[in-house]
Amino acid sequence: MRLITCRQNAVVAAASVLIAVMTGCAGTRAHQASSTELAAIGTFNEQYLKAINDGDIAALSRLTTDDHIMMMPNRAPVEGKAANDAINGRAFEQFRFAETWTPLDTRISGDLAYQRDTFTTTATPKAGGAARTITGKFLRIYRREPDGSWRMVIDMFNEG
Repeated sequence: MRLITCRQNAVVAAASVLIAVMTGCAGTRAHQASSTELAAIGTFNEQYLKAINDGDIAALSRLTTDDHIMMMPNRAPVEGKAANDAINGRAFEQFRFAETWTPLDTRISGDLAYQRDTFTTTATPKAGGAARTITGKFLRIYRREPDGSWRMVIDMFNEG
């Protein structure tokens, strides 16, 4: 049995409440995004994918908030920009990535948005060896910044 800390419970609870609010369970309806909003999230996704596929940690970091949380399967959440930059930087040092996403649903409520997608990632070791391809699903939460740009706040994903 895996024990979950109070802080991890708080992160999961906050994400659950946010999704409930955005999907209308708490009285505020998220709406199907307009073409302009979808284009803005699409542009964000292009930049984020380019940063991953280029191994560009600086570009990836610019696209996340200071309080960014990455929630990977069977691991403790990675909390904060510095911690996320460190883990992503180590991954970029060891692997070349080829990643694609297929957006399934994007919802926006005010300055928050969520998007669920599927992904395929191939990680090729830079030191040589066999590449590994995984597929999975993810849920991302974005926040619109005062300048109108979007940044990723929470990234949750699984394999399979």
